[in-house]
Amino acid sequence: MINLSILLIIPLLSALAVIFAGAKSARMVALLGALAQLGYSSYMMLSYMGERAAGNTNQMLYQTKMSWFAPMNIEYFVGVDGLSIAMIMLTAVVVLTGILISWNVDKMPKEFFFLLLLLSLGAYGFFISLDLFTMFFFLEVAVIPKFLLIGVWGSGRKEYSAMKLALMLMAGSALVLVGLLCLYFNTNVNGAHTFDLLQISKMHIPIEAQRFIFPLMFVGFGIFTAMFPFHTWAPDGHSSAPTAASMFLAGISMKLGGYGCLRVAAYLMPEAAHEYSWIIILLSTIAIIYGAFATLMQTDLKYINAYSSVSHCGFVIFGIGMLTKTAITGAVMQMVSHGLMTALFFGTIGMIYERTHTRQVAQLGGLLKTIPFIITVFVIAGLCSLGLPGLSGFVAEMTVFMGAWQNPDTFSRVATVLACASIVVTAVYILRTTGASVMGPIKNPDFLTFKDAAWNEKFASITLLLCILAIGVAPYWLSDLVSPDTQLIMDNISRVVGK
Repeated sequence: MINLSILLIIPLLSALAVIFAGAKSARMVALLGALAQLGYSSYMMLSYMGERAAGNTNQMLYQTKMSWFAPMNIEYFVGVDGLSIAMIMLTAVVVLTGILISWNVDKMPKEFFFLLLLLSLGAYGFFISLDLFTMFFFLEVAVIPKFLLIGVWGSGRKEYSAMKLALMLMAGSALVLVGLLCLYFNTNVNGAHTFDLLQISKMHIPIEAQRFIFPLMFVGFGIFTAMFPFHTWAPDGHSSAPTAASMFLAGISMKLGGYGCLRVAAYLMPEAAHEYSWIIILLSTIAIIYGAFATLMQTDLKYINAYSSVSHCGFVIFGIGMLTKTAITGAVMQMVSHGLMTALFFGTIGMIYERTHTRQVAQLGGLLKTIPFIITVFVIAGLCSLGLPGLSGFVAEMTVFMGAWQNPDTFSRVATVLACASIVVTAVYILRTTGASVMGPIKNPDFLTFKDAAWNEKFASITLLLCILAIGVAPYWLSDLVSPDTQLIMDNISRVVGK
């Protein structure tokens, strides 16, 4: 029997074990903990799929509920559905590969791996929480470790970037907290207020309250996913963060926001989501186009991937704003796809920087001749970003576009066309960057002495590549996993707005 609390216990015990381990053995303890996370997450996914195949139609499986703070009716209430399972598997894969990529960290390795494992604890807790206050608690657990990872192990303007990231995310958290409290006081279960997500989904929150609460919640969570115009923390944070932290920030942390926008804001306040959908579509369309053109102007590999992430995460918000089942399913698939793709991109950028000590495109060139494995993976990550068929990026973005086109109004159709057009810009900066970085003559004689990927780098890269191919070649399993739950969200929207 699956016990979701084990998913929290594994990273917690692993983090504590790292602290008590020796400096040299800390990485092995962290790796074993990450493997345990992936193993249990995989077992959970297979068990979940088996339950659904056997006809279990409960909305949330493997529920555990116990009182946490009775005066405010706060509970430790956890459970999972297909959306949660997809995010949990993404987290487990990115954490494992991030630890592998960071195998040679020599500056305070125990503290470094401790903070990485603590980040995974916050992410798992967020994705399984069915009590909104508990969800907020785990959201906060994942903020401070990011600040420390960038401020201590980062590069460049790391103190500035760490402070900017922490302040922006804390501002988003403040908006979410105010929205949660307002939502809490607009609930009534037998004369008491509740944070229970499942109970709130069955209520009708007054439309006047929804109009006030929804922007707080959506913008608050949107800041975490670098929603325009609150995206400025992402490029600075990514560029200064150590490689594993960049992988986690883009691969997982930005998905906390998208998940919150969908699971909490749109699901619990469907009328407001419908009323504000045009604003969401407008802002996300701007983010997609702006992020693509801003990427064209960058010369640093990390900034290129960071601004590209602003554009690609715009597809998540875009799909949610369209409020069709296909578009929302595409948004979830885009969260998973982008998490894998950007983790791979940041991982390979880290490998290149570790050898060349530069991320400037103009200073690179000819690397395919000296480190062919790393560069091949780098190019594949770029092709996934531009939406090459057979890779996960194509499947996710096409699902979003098809779902968006189902809205017959002119505004939605124009926004969809503009979003589709951004693919051309993406192709330009990806092909230009990869060509200038890895093709042509070797610009620096020192490049001839480089060693190709080590075992840990190959293991991490191949793991992420296999996941990207698993979605790109056979997307039906992911679509089937999340579709029943996106249908529930659509049913909640249809129930009150008649869409």
